[in-house]
Amino acid sequence: MASAQEPQRVSAAEFIRGFASWRLQAARKPVVVTHHGRDAHVLISLDDYRRLDGGGCGQDQVQASLPSVFEATRDGVIIVDRALRIATLNPAASDMIECAAADVSGKPLADTIPGLRGSVLLSHINRMIDYRERFSGEVPGLLRPRHWTRVDLVPLPVGGAIMLRDISSVMEGMASNDIHRALAVAIEAQGSVGRACISVREAIEDANDALTAMVGVDAAAIRRVRFSALLAVAYRQGFAEALEEVFRSGEPARIASMLVTREGAAIPVMLSIAERRSAYASDGAVIVLTRA
Repeated sequence: MASAQEPQRVSAAEFIRGFASWRLQAARKPVVVTHHGRDAHVLISLDDYRRLDGGGCGQDQVQASLPSVFEATRDGVIIVDRALRIATLNPAASDMIECAAADVSGKPLADTIPGLRGSVLLSHINRMIDYRERFSGEVPGLLRPRHWTRVDLVPLPVGGAIMLRDISSVMEGMASNDIHRALAVAIEAQGSVGRACISVREAIEDANDALTAMVGVDAAAIRRVRFSALLAVAYRQGFAEALEEVFRSGEPARIASMLVTREGAAIPVMLSIAERRSAYASDGAVIVLTRA
């Protein structure tokens, strides 16, 4: 960096007489201007000054960057004026409504998004225009039937911005989770289906009342025990191979086995094994037991 170099020194009088020459030299290394023999000012290049300023950019540069952000954002953004006509929209919004920006510019918003008519969202948009009121919420059927859209309304001087994000997959995931929770509750209520959650090393992390009742122990005693330790010795190798195949293929497995109780009795059971997988790795498996 130029500011780290040994600077040149010149008196103020010489600097004034030869400004053009000193300006060129300052592009290569700093020039210190002295006054009565003492350092008073430093002339450096514009690039060095910007680096000393921490690389900060002016308001003009910020404003020039905004269109790129608007074009690149993955959320759909529709800008409307105070008469609820479309002023502009970004490419993501154009894809969502399946119309080019040039085709809908200046048109009424309700004509472009028919799902808006009769929707409570329209009253929120009017409140954004009239009272500069913000809004965030999930709206069904706005862009197409049975789809959900996350909508954020932001007041702007021209009118407002309508930001759209398709969250249909998220809502479907929530519905699926609700079904799974209801299924788990139904299994627990049935009372004769044992269930265990195990780690990738077979350690039992959780077991329901039906399983602990079969074994004859409480939940605390069974936790962190290897699941294969609950099985008869002759069936442990088959269980280990089935579990390994589940982790390898990701496909569930069903095998016959023999559960050993605390008193030493053997109970014929059917084991259904399914992997628990997070977004990045396997978290273990769920095992469901029923009497054979």
